[in-house]
Amino acid sequence: MTERTDAPALLEMRDISKTFGASKALSHVNLTVHAGEVHALMGENGAGKSTLMKILSGAYTADPGGTVLIDGEPVTLGDPLKAKAHGIAVIYQELSLAPNLSVAQNMFLGNEPARFGLADRAEMRRRAEPILKQLGIGFSAARRVAGLSLGERQMVEIARALTTKARIIVMDEPTTSLTTRETDRLFDVIARLKADGIAIIYISHRMEEIYQLSDRVSVLRDGAYVGTLERAGLSAGTLVSMMVGRDLSSFYKKEHRQAEGARPAVLSVDTIGDGVRVHDCSFEVRAGEVLGIAGLVGSGRTELARLVYGADRRATGTVTLNGKALAIATPRDALDAGIAYLTEDRKALGLFLDMSISDNINIGVIAGDAKAGGVLNFAKARDRALAAIKTLSIRTAGTQINVGALSGGNQQKALLARLLETKPRAVILDEPTRGVDVGAKSEIYRIIDALAENGIAVVVISSDLPEILGIADRVLVMREGRIAGEVTQPIEQEAIMALATGTAGQAA
Repeated sequence: MTERTDAPALLEMRDISKTFGASKALSHVNLTVHAGEVHALMGENGAGKSTLMKILSGAYTADPGGTVLIDGEPVTLGDPLKAKAHGIAVIYQELSLAPNLSVAQNMFLGNEPARFGLADRAEMRRRAEPILKQLGIGFSAARRVAGLSLGERQMVEIARALTTKARIIVMDEPTTSLTTRETDRLFDVIARLKADGIAIIYISHRMEEIYQLSDRVSVLRDGAYVGTLERAGLSAGTLVSMMVGRDLSSFYKKEHRQAEGARPAVLSVDTIGDGVRVHDCSFEVRAGEVLGIAGLVGSGRTELARLVYGADRRATGTVTLNGKALAIATPRDALDAGIAYLTEDRKALGLFLDMSISDNINIGVIAGDAKAGGVLNFAKARDRALAAIKTLSIRTAGTQINVGALSGGNQQKALLARLLETKPRAVILDEPTRGVDVGAKSEIYRIIDALAENGIAVVVISSDLPEILGIADRVLVMREGRIAGEVTQPIEQEAIMALATGTAGQAA
């Protein structure tokens, strides 16, 4: 890494505070970013990262007393247009493109060159093409955004920032919906931006990305600045301790259970497949065991889970629970039999975002509480929600708060609470910690361990290899819709990747 700590700072945010009513969102926060560096901003959900970036973008106004300097000169960022004029651009997790317009039109949206009083599309394309080339983008400026992948749309957002001559670009969880190939492409673009002297403020919960990209990392906790680490001083233990304020030496469970022994197989799957994406997969999970399922994107992990749960129609195979063969045609059949499934997409497929926390927790079981005449027992539903909130440490102001207003980690715990209320004997958790902060991850790992301690058979599908290594008792690895092999204790990352890529057993 090139040392920049003595170079003039491109951006300084000094003593920044922000109050909403009686709530203090930020308290005297400092941030210094240099030209040509990737500066990661980390912290749990609710730590103040978004608030600080909204002040930088001009969406919020900081409380009196704080100062923002660019190139050492104080600036006023009273609104987004002023921030943009100072070379600041923010690329949010939810992209803000117009799908019906071309790439060039999106790049210059709101800032269109005009000819005879009309937007000059030819001039937009002429100006857009060199920017796309600068970023190594292969598609044309004339392409409609509707026909682009998520990764390609993100490139358009970056290109749009460069049309405004942005010198500071904020990227908020940019890889959440990207494939591995799209992520690699994004990292290549970030390297190009760095080489051009542009500063990147990078917000992510993914530790491996922070290690790979960042020159420095600043950490916020509870709205306050904790400190900044240089690349050479980065370590998972130090970062986690700074973010949550405690040592997470027990981040993962310390001892793995043995898969062998007298404990019975709770969930057994035999030669299940759909004939297209999943082929002849067989496995079993014992009582109190955590079975990990790993594999590259597109290997068929989620598709396998959906076949077991009845979300997709299977062409072959059987599912057995506690020795009883099940006739599973729908998810309701699986749930009634004692199998619960946590979807990888909690917002689109799991939660009812406009409904309360209580309704989301109770929706699977409230019909069984009905009084005579079919009248719902709302008091029992409230008590159940309160108990789940306490047991799973869901941070909320009350049971009637819309679940969509919660942080990602608390949304995930609310969805877990709903599944656990069905009293399952086996649970399948698909990417259970995706998009949640490190503190919530620790709590979700605690929940998973508690499920296993209570004799439940647990299957965890995860793209996060350190997570799989930490929580699984053994690991099945999928490749091209089939189970390529099994890795038992001691589980090693190299063995998983060899099976996932088809290189296991090959000579070095």
